[in-house]
Amino acid sequence: MVELIITEKPSSAKKIAEALATEKPTQKKDKQSSYFELNYNKKEILVTSAVGHLYGLAERNKKGWDYPVFDIEWQPSFKNSKELTYVKNYIDLITKLSKKVTEITIACDYDIEGEVIGLNIVRFACNKKDANRMKFSTLTKGDLIEAYEKKKNHLDWGQANAGETRHKLDWFYGINVSRALTSSVKAAGSFKVMSAGRVQGPTLKLLTDREKEIQSFKPEPFWQISLDGEYKKNALGAWHEKDKIFEKNIVEAIIKKIKGEKEAKINTIKRTKRNQMQPTPFDLTTLQSESYLHFRITPKETLAIAQQLYLSGVTSYPRTSSQQLDPKLGFKNILTSLSKQPEYEKMCKELLKLPQLKPNNGKKTDPAHPAIYPTGIEPKTLKPKEKKVYDLIVKRFMATFSEPAIRETMEVSLDVNEEKFIAKGTRTIKENWHVYYRPYVKLEEITLPEMKEGETINIKKIEKHDKETQPPNRFNQSSIIKELEKRNLGTKATRADILDRLFQRGYIEGVQITATELGLETTKILEKFAPLIVDEKLTADFEKDMEKIREGKEKQEQVLEKAKQFLIKLLGDFKKKEKIIGKEIIESIRETMDHTNFIGQCPKCKEGKLMIRKGKFGRFIGCDGYPECKTIFKIPKLGIIKHTEKICDKCNHPIIETGSGKNRRTNCINPECPSKLSNNEDSAKKGSNYKEEGLVCPSCKEGKMVLRKSFYGEFLGCNNYPKCQTMMKIVNGKVDKDNPVVKKIENNKAKGSNNKNTFNNKPINLKKIEKK
Repeated sequence: MVELIITEKPSSAKKIAEALATEKPTQKKDKQSSYFELNYNKKEILVTSAVGHLYGLAERNKKGWDYPVFDIEWQPSFKNSKELTYVKNYIDLITKLSKKVTEITIACDYDIEGEVIGLNIVRFACNKKDANRMKFSTLTKGDLIEAYEKKKNHLDWGQANAGETRHKLDWFYGINVSRALTSSVKAAGSFKVMSAGRVQGPTLKLLTDREKEIQSFKPEPFWQISLDGEYKKNALGAWHEKDKIFEKNIVEAIIKKIKGEKEAKINTIKRTKRNQMQPTPFDLTTLQSESYLHFRITPKETLAIAQQLYLSGVTSYPRTSSQQLDPKLGFKNILTSLSKQPEYEKMCKELLKLPQLKPNNGKKTDPAHPAIYPTGIEPKTLKPKEKKVYDLIVKRFMATFSEPAIRETMEVSLDVNEEKFIAKGTRTIKENWHVYYRPYVKLEEITLPEMKEGETINIKKIEKHDKETQPPNRFNQSSIIKELEKRNLGTKATRADILDRLFQRGYIEGVQITATELGLETTKILEKFAPLIVDEKLTADFEKDMEKIREGKEKQEQVLEKAKQFLIKLLGDFKKKEKIIGKEIIESIRETMDHTNFIGQCPKCKEGKLMIRKGKFGRFIGCDGYPECKTIFKIPKLGIIKHTEKICDKCNHPIIETGSGKNRRTNCINPECPSKLSNNEDSAKKGSNYKEEGLVCPSCKEGKMVLRKSFYGEFLGCNNYPKCQTMMKIVNGKVDKDNPVVKKIENNKAKGSNNKNTFNNKPINLKKIEKK
């Protein structure tokens, strides 16, 4: 009797093999993949893995860009993509091992996607109809042994059928609608790959609706009246009780009435205490939101990090909708283990003193997994972002066991010649769970001085504030994920990818998400010619259908047939108007490109627009008044370029933003801008008098360092360029000769050196220098 256990990823296979093995498991290589041999309670077991999905849906007989198409089948992933050729080794090994065993167990992640991965492996790689199924939420030894001992003798067919239905629905919608959009552009005489899908369409509409709301918003003026006072040398701020006043005559009447008043009488003092409940355990959406809020880590990256932490065994499975933790998890053991990590020792020991460890569970549940929690296993090495997310998960877990924090609000009513002003302050009087969740508690603390009713305060200033109503806030990557969940669009595992796809296609942009002209126009076209594609109700209804399939209340075939009939009618109407639709899309693409490439007004002709263009030697900035105006500016060949709507105060040329993230910087486009030249004005007039000019290049030992100018300003570069690409930065008029930047050296003939990449006769690590 030999059993084969198949996991979703190689790291999971290693964890399971090590957990079950009576003695150390033996790892055996087979081409680029591997498997483990071990014994568990005198039973021989083989453990191997997939690498995610080994099979993908594809059209049976592909006919170019024809649509609609529904004749699809599961095919090995390597047949659909050259980048996935390595998948063949995994399929071949699973097939080979499956012929040697009498029993097969699927140990993929226990969710809909994991079930589909396992199902396809069983029926296509192993040529079987069913298999055993392990269920676990962490990769700790105890959980894995328990999952093996309690494995089911069949797949979770509800999850498998629901998952397969989802894949087919997404293919039907995604491929057919994307082909329809792309074909319409082709029919109008151009080409651009367009995309829309079952969830992508409604998500884009949600974002474009918000964009239109912001664009059409008409601000309305209003006024507020503030009072700055002093009570026993303590500053005190208050606002008129009417807060926003939309009638100017009322504001002026109030100001006139209280003008010249020197004191305000304290009428009433009201104190209110309230419990601020501790946070609920993390589900995936909440983790993604908090991670974006505190670290600006995108939802997609947060999921990838959380998945890596899970595979390392230090946290539980991340793709969960649950906000609940079961006592069976062993809270005391987890906290005891966490206390061995110095940064959590003190807090864990305090929690372990509690008579009962009871988390503040939320309402959301998940039939497959509990909320995200730390296992107690100490991480060996964590990258900076992994460390941040791990710390967030640990502190959230600890905070759920604490007591509610107590906050007190003090409201003071002030009388100024019968006009009422309110001073308000809120402070924390008992931190409790705040202690465990620092520094992730973001609260404003305003403490008012102790006062008595009937006393007076001195008025320092009364001021009228002119303000306007503001449009709705733009979504960011955190708030849109929450909104999608609220509307039941997508799944916990797919929402981040859907958002990422909209960014990649150019439909949306920015940290505060803005719908581009292309995004707005695409939504407009879909609303006009295929409104149901962007109807979130249709998508939500299909989600309900898939839940019924999971529960065994609906059949896969019925749901797929309903989708087919809907798409046949919809796309038939779409095809009749292909050319009209295509022309509208092309125009929106042009508008989007113009908006993206616009840099500013031409400083020379004063009439043309400076645009990013592409030429024989790469991109540049040029005036669209060409050939009448031949103004051009060089820009970096690679990287992001954005206009900033700012003008350089030194030379009146537009300022652009280059790079992204930590490498983001702003620069004037004018190469002769005084801000880019040496601080030494005489030097600038004469040409240059840097004493380092003429030095022998410290890298190639052949060339000499000469003055160069780039988009970013002056520098010294080797005149043996391009063979030697050594440069010295000039910062504040001084040459940084001690830290030369070396990008490339060829055919170095420096004496005493056999290594062609050297500096001072020592080998140079070019990659390391480039990073610096």
